[in-house]
Amino acid sequence: MALDKALYKKLFTIVTPIAFQFLTASLVTASDAFMLGFLDQDSLSASSLAGQVSFVFSLFYGAFVFGSTVLAAQYWGKGDRNAVEQVLAVTMRYALIVGLIFSFSCAFIPEQIMRIFTSNAELIDTGAVYLRVVAVSHLLTGFTQVYFGIMKVCDRAKLSSLIGSLSVAVNIVLNACLIFGLAFFPKMGIAGAALATVLARVFETVFVVIIAAKGKCPKLRVKLLFRLESKFLHRDYWKYTLPILINQLGWGGGVTMYSVIMGHLGSDAVAANSIASIVRSMIASFCWGISSGVGIILGAMLGRGELEKAKKAGGSFVRFSIVVGVLSGLVVLAVTPIVLTVIKLEPTARHYLKYMMFFAAYYIIGNSLNSTIISGIFPSGGDTKFGMYCDVITLWAVVVPLGAFAAFVLKLPVLAVAAILTLDEFVKLPAVYHHYMKYKWVRNITKENVNG
Repeated sequence: MALDKALYKKLFTIVTPIAFQFLTASLVTASDAFMLGFLDQDSLSASSLAGQVSFVFSLFYGAFVFGSTVLAAQYWGKGDRNAVEQVLAVTMRYALIVGLIFSFSCAFIPEQIMRIFTSNAELIDTGAVYLRVVAVSHLLTGFTQVYFGIMKVCDRAKLSSLIGSLSVAVNIVLNACLIFGLAFFPKMGIAGAALATVLARVFETVFVVIIAAKGKCPKLRVKLLFRLESKFLHRDYWKYTLPILINQLGWGGGVTMYSVIMGHLGSDAVAANSIASIVRSMIASFCWGISSGVGIILGAMLGRGELEKAKKAGGSFVRFSIVVGVLSGLVVLAVTPIVLTVIKLEPTARHYLKYMMFFAAYYIIGNSLNSTIISGIFPSGGDTKFGMYCDVITLWAVVVPLGAFAAFVLKLPVLAVAAILTLDEFVKLPAVYHHYMKYKWVRNITKENVNG
């Protein structure tokens, strides 16, 4: 019991700021939807679809940061700061490259991007306005998110959460000012929501640069962006990151396909799905914070060679994630009447939303358990390939084909399609738990001489 108390005290020290950061990030999306909903439903739907571009980008930088956590957590636990700085540099290299690609794409071909998500001309034109304005935010986001990731590993989770939360507050305030033209600000509508996002990322970037300059976290050595000192660290980084990247793109691509399918079922379906997803993401923030915290704690244990202790802690975290998932599902059900009262939607969209919130409630239970195991426990010991196979096969061989077949061939009602698209967490659950019980993740992946 003493071990559990110390373990959970450490977990909550890490999880609380990370979960709060996930929550505040979700609040930005929620504020966009809430405020744009006051303008018209098309603005809400267009911003939701355009926001899928940022979601896809998050899959890339999320994988890069995730891969850095796998290595950095163990090397930090071992006390090798030089290795951590090299991991930071290689992660930053790829996050900035992909950030540039997304920024240029949104700036120069926004209409073509929007046509991927919808055939509605009004949504395409409105969404393109959003993408042009928000374009540069992708490069800035890549920079700050890599630093946030390394700060969490290096016991600076509270600091990264503080910066992220202040940025969210700036974003929400600017949302209101620029969407509606409050005070001396111009009334810009959906373009105002995009500009608020850019200005918030600028605010975030300035703070990160200041913190890094003051030595509050590992320094970014610019020369390492082009050439690492270690002969094998770059290889190890991609050894663990590539499966995560494929997993992220496979899973995220599937989730994006959900939006594509809904996007072709009409504005009502898009609006309702958008609101349900936002609420689910806000409440799932604690679940995702737990998975991040679990990965950091177990990674440090394994890096120190405490294999049996990590194995025992992993079992405790699995049981805890089930409890958190059930409680989160109950919270979704509890807030449903409030959401239906506050959010302004057309009658058909409101009808869809009522049932989509129920789908979100049971979905979050499986998501809590799976994210803790796949995104926390397995990567802590370098086991990143199983999650890749599991997510890609579940989504692309089962759920996405079923959803598309139901929507476009069988022409089933919107709610039937939405129900099918929430099956993935439960389809993969038996395989996930079976693999967990093999304990292949219980291993130390550090090397004695990082520059050897």
